[in-house]
Amino acid sequence: MPWKEMDAMSLRKEFVLLAKEPGSNIRAVCRQFRISSRTAYKWLKRYEEEGEAGLSDRSRRPKHVYHQTVKEMENKVLEVHAETSWGGRKIARVLLDQGYEGVPHPNTITDILRRAGKLDEEECQKHKPVERFERGYANELWQMDFKGHFPLEHGRCHALTVLDDHSRYCIGLRACANERSSTVKGQLEIIFREYGLPEAILCDNGSSWRGGNAQKGLSQISVWLMRLGIVVLHGRPRHPQTQGKDERFNRTLKHELLKTTPFMDLQDSQYRFDVWRDRYNLIRPHEALALDAPFRHYQPSQRPFPEILPPLEYPADALVRKIHTTGEVTYHDRPYQVGKGLIGEYVELRPTETDGCFDVYFGTIKVRRIYTTRKP
Repeated sequence: MPWKEMDAMSLRKEFVLLAKEPGSNIRAVCRQFRISSRTAYKWLKRYEEEGEAGLSDRSRRPKHVYHQTVKEMENKVLEVHAETSWGGRKIARVLLDQGYEGVPHPNTITDILRRAGKLDEEECQKHKPVERFERGYANELWQMDFKGHFPLEHGRCHALTVLDDHSRYCIGLRACANERSSTVKGQLEIIFREYGLPEAILCDNGSSWRGGNAQKGLSQISVWLMRLGIVVLHGRPRHPQTQGKDERFNRTLKHELLKTTPFMDLQDSQYRFDVWRDRYNLIRPHEALALDAPFRHYQPSQRPFPEILPPLEYPADALVRKIHTTGEVTYHDRPYQVGKGLIGEYVELRPTETDGCFDVYFGTIKVRRIYTTRKP
């Protein structure tokens, strides 16, 4: 299948960088980008021979090294800062990665920015080293959140962000018209087809994930994710630090893009999101990754997205009931609330050691406990 016409250069670059990572599964990366192995090896060969220039449809240009005077280097530092708002360490790493010679020490770059009046000293004092924790490998856990909403010239945009916990790779940055479950599901389908399925997803307790009331049981989006074999986790109420990486990503998104860029409509927002996301994933050094860009620590999932969900299977002797349109399950002609997110699904009632007490399982996951007699 050919590359998408829009941002083909960006897609080729992302493909090559992921495919060249140690231990990369070329077939899995080809499946992610929906290209043939023949196309894949063509672009890998061009990249090996010509570098990034070889990925362009334009005339080939040789790879070169930049030689800069001190003044030219200072101007380049200020240029990168104007585009990104990055500090000394990130700017130094990016210039070195791009082949510049005579790149100053990060402290010297910081001094250049300070002399030019580009640093907020009060803000700099807030950025102190923190103890970091991350999952052991890519796709073990994704963090998902909405970055609030912001006004457009026509309407408003809700930014859905999905981040890989291990690599900080931005799996998805999607411009949405609202935060409804159907919208989230549609965007996640796009993401799953490109990157495969994670083992678990962590989100907060907002209505998009909890269905508006945690006491009413699972939301439709949670049920769908569980059917895909994804463990759904929720942060502690009023503790946003549980999703610290995604919260930090959202602040970076706001600082580097949302505060500085006007947006016309959702289509324009998605275009600008895609451009910024490429820079974040493929270029921007990350403090928690020893100043590597996130793509160096990410691999697509080996679990493909199934277009048709397999049916749930329960043991032959299991006590199975269908959830009614009220979100209730019936036992001995009496209704018990389980959750509207499960409407139309089948659950298993497993008796416990307490008489009249049943655990309700959706597949292999316990979703509720009901008491058919008075609760002890």
